[in-house]
Amino acid sequence: MYRTEKALVPELQHFLDRVSEEDLFSGAILVARHGEVLFKAAYGMASKGYAVNNGTDTKFNLGSMNKMFTAVTIAHLAEQGIVNVEEVVGKYLPDFPSRLSQITVHQLLTHTSGMGTYWNDKYIASIARIKSVKDYTRLFIEDPLLFEPGAKWEYSNAGYIVLGAIIESVTGKDYFEVVKEVVYKPAHMFNTDCYDLEYDVPNLAIGYTRYGVEDKGVWRNNLFLHVVKGGPAGGGYSTVEDLFNFDIAIRGNKLLGSEWTERVTRGKVELTADFKYGYGFGEKTLKGERIIGHNGGFPGISSTLNMYMNSGYTLAVMSNYDNGAILVEEKFNELLLG
Repeated sequence: MYRTEKALVPELQHFLDRVSEEDLFSGAILVARHGEVLFKAAYGMASKGYAVNNGTDTKFNLGSMNKMFTAVTIAHLAEQGIVNVEEVVGKYLPDFPSRLSQITVHQLLTHTSGMGTYWNDKYIASIARIKSVKDYTRLFIEDPLLFEPGAKWEYSNAGYIVLGAIIESVTGKDYFEVVKEVVYKPAHMFNTDCYDLEYDVPNLAIGYTRYGVEDKGVWRNNLFLHVVKGGPAGGGYSTVEDLFNFDIAIRGNKLLGSEWTERVTRGKVELTADFKYGYGFGEKTLKGERIIGHNGGFPGISSTLNMYMNSGYTLAVMSNYDNGAILVEEKFNELLLG
């Protein structure tokens, strides 16, 4: 039994007031149902040093939520007959090592490729110089696979970088340009992109973390913890309003036809009794409610987009604190589903 909108919103607002006062949440939230915004608010500061408050139009780091946009772009190319998700990587990236060339696009999308991540010694040594998909691939191209492709599931940021390389190879264009054309523009996500720290992005929140800080009352900014420019696996920025527009576009089949929208968002690899991973989207079942979307996390980054497919709710939360979105998502699910 769903809680009524009249009861849900005030209780959620009370919770947000409390956790923001306790300095546990800083960010923005949007709640909608059937395409109508029910609640939108912002808490905390986008910049503590300059005493700039967060707003509902503030841009926050997406973390791994970029994977949804990369997956939708691949699906768009598949829908156009340019990419076959059952084909091997070597067809699209003939210069890739043979051990990687036999991985399928499907395995990359579902994190069953056997590839790992790129947060290694090379990453640390070159963090300030990573600005392109090719820069990312150099970090892991020589690494051995963790397991035989298709044998099991292992979350892989490297795999989504390879998807970005495929997008560039088959289109002949820069990954960032293609995603803008395929996802951001048609979904009216005009405040979404991959950040580049060498250039100022207006109204972009600074991430704050207590990672590596002994005094738990002190916040450290995360500017020196992540790469200069985001990529296909994560590191973009958006607003809760843009994420809501993405939700509307997905539900309305504005980015993909109904068949491919279903293929992308439907879970394919069962990880727990109530959670499956699809193509860049997670699919969760809680008390009969089907929830699709993705989250993102890193020191100073916490973001979530949940699309409640049965009840019609949308929850978009973006936070510039470590676990801000997780706190809000858990409370929202408790209030909505009991």
